[in-house]
Amino acid sequence: MAFQPYTPKPITDVFTADTDIDRRKCQRTVPMKVLALGLGRTGTASLRTALKELGFTDTYHMMSASVENPPDCLMWQDAFAAKFDGQGTFGREEWDKLLGHCQAVCDWPAVAFAQELIEAYPDAKVILTTRDVDSWHASTAKTVDWRANDPELKLVAQWDWGAGLYQPMLKRFWDTFFKGDFKKYGKSVFNDYYAELRATVSADNLLEYRMGQGWGPLCEFLEVPVPQGKKFPHTNDTDGFVDRCKARNRAQMMNVAFRALVMGGGVIAAVISASVTFHRLGGRFSAFRA
Repeated sequence: MAFQPYTPKPITDVFTADTDIDRRKCQRTVPMKVLALGLGRTGTASLRTALKELGFTDTYHMMSASVENPPDCLMWQDAFAAKFDGQGTFGREEWDKLLGHCQAVCDWPAVAFAQELIEAYPDAKVILTTRDVDSWHASTAKTVDWRANDPELKLVAQWDWGAGLYQPMLKRFWDTFFKGDFKKYGKSVFNDYYAELRATVSADNLLEYRMGQGWGPLCEFLEVPVPQGKKFPHTNDTDGFVDRCKARNRAQMMNVAFRALVMGGGVIAAVISASVTFHRLGGRFSAFRA
């Protein structure tokens, strides 16, 4: 849903630590220096941590919208509407509002706007994290494709503030970028995307990077010192991704239950609380709904 108005985080959302910054009222405060435009599940979370270690603060990532500041999703929806639906405009001014606190950006949904970001920030260096397409597809199927189609997230999004902002944006991005069928089109989209970026960015402003190469190539490209005595970060593996998402669902369910209790909705609160307990005991959510 594009052009959805900003609404503050409910004071009853005590089980999540999200902020509620309205980016539409923000502006650029630091220069954009790095566009890390590799697809998610190519080490983007590790790269984000590495860039922060190197002083590129902040580095935007899907987690910025999913678990840090969900109202960002409103502007991402505006960007989708402008590019894919012809509704409104989304140019440098809007990117500066959404990403103005960041010196770098990586991961999805930013990759859906790779060309627009390159045009908006022509002086930024471009990094393409990559990996074998088959291993990437297998990893993504178990993580982000699962999350984009997670029935539990879709359900809690009907009531929870953060999930209600994030789930529609994630679904819009996923279906748009992968033509409505990740399993069928994922590999071809991957290959076409990387070919297009290689053809777009000049070789002297492009670093193709694979996890495992360490600090050396990255620091040389960015012209910064190699951190001494620090291993290159490794974060967001498959198991950790799924566990964090499920924990996020539980916390948002608790937000809904608490709000219902505060507002006097005892029956709703009891149902949601029961669902949380049911999951913790190992039950199947689909069975609970049936």
